[in-house]
Amino acid sequence: MSITAYLVIALIAIIAIIFLVPAIFLVYLYRKDNHQKQHSILRNFPILGNIRYFSEKIGPEMRQYMFESDNEAKPFSRKEYQDVVKAGKYNNRLVGFGSKRDFEKEGYYIRNTLFPKLEEEMRVDNSKKINTNVYEVDADNLFSRKEHREEKMADPYYLKDEDAIVLGEKTCRHPFTLKGQIGQSGMSYGALGEHAISALSKGLGIAGGTWMNTGEGGLSPYHLAGNTDIIMQIGPDMFGVREMSGKFSWEEFKNKSQMDQVKAFELKLAQGAKTRGGHVEGSKVTEEIAKIRMVEPGQTINSPNRFYEFDNAPKLFEFIEELREAGGKPVGIKIVVGDLNALEDMIKYMKDSGKGPDFITVDGSEGGTGATYQELADTVGLPIMSALPVVDEMLREYDVRHRVKLIASGKLITPDKIAIALALGADLVNIARGFMISVGCILAQVCHTNRCPAGVATTDKKLQDGLVVEEKKYRVANYISSLRAGLFNLAAAAGLDNPTQFERKHVVFRDEMGRVHEVKDIVHSLREGQTRKEKQLS
Repeated sequence: MSITAYLVIALIAIIAIIFLVPAIFLVYLYRKDNHQKQHSILRNFPILGNIRYFSEKIGPEMRQYMFESDNEAKPFSRKEYQDVVKAGKYNNRLVGFGSKRDFEKEGYYIRNTLFPKLEEEMRVDNSKKINTNVYEVDADNLFSRKEHREEKMADPYYLKDEDAIVLGEKTCRHPFTLKGQIGQSGMSYGALGEHAISALSKGLGIAGGTWMNTGEGGLSPYHLAGNTDIIMQIGPDMFGVREMSGKFSWEEFKNKSQMDQVKAFELKLAQGAKTRGGHVEGSKVTEEIAKIRMVEPGQTINSPNRFYEFDNAPKLFEFIEELREAGGKPVGIKIVVGDLNALEDMIKYMKDSGKGPDFITVDGSEGGTGATYQELADTVGLPIMSALPVVDEMLREYDVRHRVKLIASGKLITPDKIAIALALGADLVNIARGFMISVGCILAQVCHTNRCPAGVATTDKKLQDGLVVEEKKYRVANYISSLRAGLFNLAAAAGLDNPTQFERKHVVFRDEMGRVHEVKDIVHSLREGQTRKEKQLS
């Protein structure tokens, strides 16, 4: 047979494959879906229905990367995501041409001064450098991008010793001193895998002057991996400080409190997107996670939405006193602000009893979670910029603000948002999802499925292989040092020599009509609004 004949046969075979295989596949889909009873669209239109469902499946990715503008997507826009990535990868926050913020929309603005502080006038401690790695771009073309990683000695932007923030300064045998105002919010081992937790811990350890909140899932070896300071969170199911029956264990609590890295404890009464108990799918509960949490492996965990040990402020404060006495370290609470009367009753009891937490973490309703119900995530609680100044105001009204530090949480992932939160009353700021992005999160929003493609919110060993701890730890360190540098920039612009000096007078709120409002007016309007509503209901 001639070569030409072989070529003809090969060409016929290729044409047959190109047309026949798809035809067979379409016939298969038609026969399969035409006889199923679950989906009416597929039953009536087997081919077009499959095209529709395929388009629907890839819709989120198409919108995220191709169709949505830089400021559109939720929970974070492409711009916000890129701001975090750039800070973590390049330790850089520079932008060109102009802001992408929509200045027609309402929002907070920082008041700058006519005569800002010079760099040499700032009260900043950069005496001890951070040994980190950053990426340098060699070429950035349409179809290729070349870059290399370089070792760098970076400024940490610590607070001076005299400006450092102290938790439990007058109440504890072992107060917690902080040289930075930004730390990692609660993220449990189990919700996140060991690679992500380890990278976060090591990155925070490199940056220094910060802390790592364990989340309610207990203290794991991976939280301790970077020798960073730890705030151990205790949720309603008492993971890590309980007996197998679920009862609180004073012995386990004392064991944790004796660890040098554990600097404080936080009782989680509520979380912004999860005013319910924690949820972890059984597929995530490995033998190791079960041992750390002191639960049965392979079983789905749905912890209660409230502690059994207390159901009012007096009982809560008594429990705090017992924990503080037994552990010798600061004890705080995490709340979501909703019922202002209940909040005021608790603060009044702080005044009357002389008791209370060393710090209060205020989580906004926009806060994140690994898993919750839609109705709770979308509607319950006040956003952080509304809740925070109300708590600060009430504490001042009852003359107990000096006894407690405020930690703000809720999508505060860039220096400007952090500075505004500090001005509205926070002493410190917690970040969770910003740190997740720094270790590789691509906003796939499948945290609850154990199928995180970036290897962050999963315990699947294969998926975690994509997250290289020794590379991502530097992005965490760069991200937090970049945030602190940004805070000092904003402080200088406002005429302050360090960011602990931000107050309400340094920010204003501009509404959609272009009117500018003082923060105190917004706080009073919120409280008056609830009072009027209660009178109408009564």
